[in-house]
Amino acid sequence: MASVLATPDGRYIVVRGRLWRRQRPDLTPPERDRLVRQLMNGRRSVRAAKQSGDASALAEARSAVDAAKHGLGERGPVWWTDGSPDLNRHLVKNTPYAAWYAGLS
Repeated sequence: MASVLATPDGRYIVVRGRLWRRQRPDLTPPERDRLVRQLMNGRRSVRAAKQSGDASALAEARSAVDAAKHGLGERGPVWWTDGSPDLNRHLVKNTPYAAWYAGLS
């Protein structure tokens, strides 16, 4: 897997010029692994439910994915405590990280 570009403060990764919130750094390896397994199982369930056309199963699978992402800290309340806003899904060029990102090229 290619290396992931992370912001200097470690709060986000950059994918195609967009910020995505990173996982909580305070997770223990076993907890992180459990949540990642839950996330991947949920994603497989989403795929299977879409293929079967089962709307109820799809809603349940999407709920499982959401729960895992909340547990990992990728959704829901931010995991940092300094009051900085959540810039998840923002284009890097429209955030305080713009100068840092431009300096990478």
